[in-house]
Amino acid sequence: MDIETLAFEEAPVGIVLTECRIIRACNLTFSSMLGYRREDLIGQSFRMLYPSGEEFDRIRDIGLEPLKRDEYYSDERMMSTANGVMIWCRFRAHSLTPSDPLAQVVMSFTRIADTPPVALSPRERQVLGGIGRGLTSKEIAHELGLSPRTIDDVRARLLRRFSVRNAAELLAKLTYLDQ
Repeated sequence: MDIETLAFEEAPVGIVLTECRIIRACNLTFSSMLGYRREDLIGQSFRMLYPSGEEFDRIRDIGLEPLKRDEYYSDERMMSTANGVMIWCRFRAHSLTPSDPLAQVVMSFTRIADTPPVALSPRERQVLGGIGRGLTSKEIAHELGLSPRTIDDVRARLLRRFSVRNAAELLAKLTYLDQ
């Protein structure tokens, strides 16, 4: 095995190359993090790794502007494993084709923590994803087409459920749940 291939395969983070949101290559770290065999991921839409089609469609446009400027984009998001368990991941992306940012993208994924034993609703996952990207309630509301009050209600419910005082503590608690 040549040194470049070895570095790709043995990287301590999941690495993926996509073309138009279709997985064209991934390392073993990525496939094992999500509970798949690599050959079951190659050629598949990234849709299979999101909890819903709505979430897959919504997340498409997030981060496009930095990718168009040939910059990196990073956030934290929920990903669905082969057995349906949601895991919290740190995501980073760079487009190889800034003029058409989703044509070819190199991405890395690092597992942060599993979701808590209490199941999260799709809306809670959306709000948590926005919080993880550093968005305000107003920005999350605009992104989801909801009122800021609705987002505030979901945020307050999450804070109560996890017995934390603010979004930073919520993210910290989720980050270290399995450590």
